[in-house]
Amino acid sequence: MVAANSPTENVSEKCPVNHETIEAFLPSDSKAENLNVEPKCPVNPEAMKAFLPNNTESKQPEAESKCPVDPESMKAFLPPDQKAPTPPTEGCDSNSISTTNYMPAPNQNRAEDQNKDLSLDREVSTIPRGGESSESYWVYPSEQMFFNAMKRKSWTPSEDDMATVVPIHNAVNEMCWKKILEWEALHENKCGGPKLIKFQGKPRDYTPKARLRNLFGYKLPFDRHDWTVDRCGKPVRYVIDFYSGKADPNSPSSVSFYLDVRPAVSVEGVMDRIRRLFSD
Repeated sequence: MVAANSPTENVSEKCPVNHETIEAFLPSDSKAENLNVEPKCPVNPEAMKAFLPNNTESKQPEAESKCPVDPESMKAFLPPDQKAPTPPTEGCDSNSISTTNYMPAPNQNRAEDQNKDLSLDREVSTIPRGGESSESYWVYPSEQMFFNAMKRKSWTPSEDDMATVVPIHNAVNEMCWKKILEWEALHENKCGGPKLIKFQGKPRDYTPKARLRNLFGYKLPFDRHDWTVDRCGKPVRYVIDFYSGKADPNSPSSVSFYLDVRPAVSVEGVMDRIRRLFSD
């Protein structure tokens, strides 16, 4: 906002307070002259200048590169039947953060300090995609997208590691979906099978089960995801704790994971856990 060009040099020449008006606020039996009140301005003109606009425009700080508006908060001000426009690229917009994976729009651009080109190819998963997406299945990120995501989270990824890290990431997600299907098998599904609506990473939001295990000497999970599944139109949330598995003595360089996949705590979720407990 531009400051108004109001003159301030004559502020001391004229008092902004009417002296006759002051008497209205004095006791009825005491007039200003009887109290020896000098007819001077009761407002310090120099102090008053601090509340007047300057003659020059204030310098605005340079805007930060990130969006100053919380995309999720912005949606509360939109009409219920109106959706924010879909941006062509990642930017300051209510849709710059996807509500299906809580991540910015896919970024296939080469990073500024990147040393070598990375693959832009993306692998189609076996996980059916629910919700309003036009895609039938979820698509995994490319090496370039994975590299950019790690840079955005202030990690220091290596381009040479992407060819190994991305397939591991994809395989772990396929394993998660396989375990969710084992839980979903407890429920009859006549709608073409369950579909994944959205997922969210919560690496430091430890579950009560993980904290309890930690009290007994087990390590805390290195990551946590919440996956929401469409079960014939009903959203069902699953909690996944990711643990580092035991190393294979025959293959020391191999990577091992342990996934604790179970329904989130609810009446139906607890019943499913009890059913699996006695059926396994």
